[in-house]
Amino acid sequence: MAQDFSNSTSQLKVHSDKESKMKIWYRQLRPHTLTASFVPVFIGTVLAMFYTPLNWLLVLAMLIASMLIQAATNLFNEYYDFKRGLDTSESIGIGGGIVRDGISPRTILAVGVAFFIAAILLGAYISASTTWWIAVIGTLCMAAGYYYTGGPYPIAYTPFGEIVAGFFMGFVIILISFYIQTGLITLNSMLISVPVSTLIGAILMANNIRDLEGDQERGRRTLAILLGHKRAVQFLGAMFAFSIAWILSMIVVGKASIYLLLILLSIPKAIQAVKLFHGERTPENMMPAMKATAQMHTVFGFALGVGLIISYLIQF
Repeated sequence: MAQDFSNSTSQLKVHSDKESKMKIWYRQLRPHTLTASFVPVFIGTVLAMFYTPLNWLLVLAMLIASMLIQAATNLFNEYYDFKRGLDTSESIGIGGGIVRDGISPRTILAVGVAFFIAAILLGAYISASTTWWIAVIGTLCMAAGYYYTGGPYPIAYTPFGEIVAGFFMGFVIILISFYIQTGLITLNSMLISVPVSTLIGAILMANNIRDLEGDQERGRRTLAILLGHKRAVQFLGAMFAFSIAWILSMIVVGKASIYLLLILLSIPKAIQAVKLFHGERTPENMMPAMKATAQMHTVFGFALGVGLIISYLIQF
């Protein structure tokens, strides 16, 4: 009986260790941010429904490839910030796999590269099914993900991080998702991409507001640093307002259905994010504001997609 108890205890410990490792790796992927890659694929795919029956294998391949690229970008971020001495065990808002959980930097880098390779294979399938120009554009997206924190001149250290992230993760991903289904790029698909891209940039802006003081000490020149805390928060609020006003304008001029008014459901999260940032200076206290910003993007994106689906169904 004692032996049985010992075996059971050992099995429980092994199970607990496995579960702990899974949680650690789950945290490295920063899953709460992955809606930034899911939403653009969702929007581009829903827009395609108006033109053609969907190829669901292409939808799935595009979705997984986009999420892999973002997850890889997160891991490269972890690796290079550690290598440059930016991350410590006290750092807020990081996966912490290296500085807190003891994962070797080489392992973090290797997993990021493996994710890129998997995305390339999926991209090859998408390209073979559509056009090899997709491979060229996909390569540019991956390069932007890598050089966001990698290379001698990381994009994240400049005032252009929000623009680059919004363009490649929002505008480009929406149009690729739309094109691989329809073989078209339309004015409406580009117009719809603009507010989603802006809100992806807003997520980066929120991150840079939180890290403003630490980034400034380490020589970064992000847009948040150039603006200062108060103006950066105001700029974030303007990004929220612009995204909502853009869709409202499209509705008014007849370029979008009235059902897209569902995006107004995201306003409370936008207000919450701005309020939570005001008067705060410590990274810990600004985490709820960052979370509200990401939630605003998610609510806006899903509401936009649902509004488009209702518009599509109402035709029949």
